[in-house]
Amino acid sequence: MFLQILFTLSFLFSSSNALDFCVGDLNAPQGPAGYSCKKTEEVTVNDFIFSGFRAAGNTSNLVKLAITLASSTIFPGLNGLGISVSRIDFDVGGLGLMHTHPEATEILVVIQGTICAGFISSTNKVYIKTLEEGDVMVFPQGLMHFLTNVGESQALAFASYSSASPGVYFMDYAWFANDLPTDMLQETTFLDPDQIKKLKGLLGGTD
Repeated sequence: MFLQILFTLSFLFSSSNALDFCVGDLNAPQGPAGYSCKKTEEVTVNDFIFSGFRAAGNTSNLVKLAITLASSTIFPGLNGLGISVSRIDFDVGGLGLMHTHPEATEILVVIQGTICAGFISSTNKVYIKTLEEGDVMVFPQGLMHFLTNVGESQALAFASYSSASPGVYFMDYAWFANDLPTDMLQETTFLDPDQIKKLKGLLGGTD
């Protein structure tokens, strides 16, 4: 009996791992679990390669920062593996606005420059640190966090996420890049109406 149970369990575990990968079929609809698998005979080595990090991103924008994300939507080999990665380029003064990844924990690795980074816990405790080249920081899933280049030259970092599609939610854009009425924002944030209108104008929102 014991041998029969052992054999059954080993069969179940080996069967669950029978599929080595599930390269996403980007032409198919994306569901909650990701894309359906491309036919094995159609999979090539290029499905497991992403070359989008070779060049720096364009930091000529309001926040002087560029994020190049390799997620399952453009890197089909990541589909179903629960991981993704991004390249983050900072110009001098570059700022990663306060944001969260609802679907993933993030690990940041500083490659070049000096970056100040931090996050806020659910009890409103702030964890903040100035990071140098080679330093690594983790941002737990769902917590608000930020990044800023505090050095005198450009900075570069790479971040990995515990999801093939981590999602992102920017607090400033959620408040000021929409048509939520100014009086409602004033009541719910205690901000001055003139400041709200200024930020709406800056980020593309309307009154």
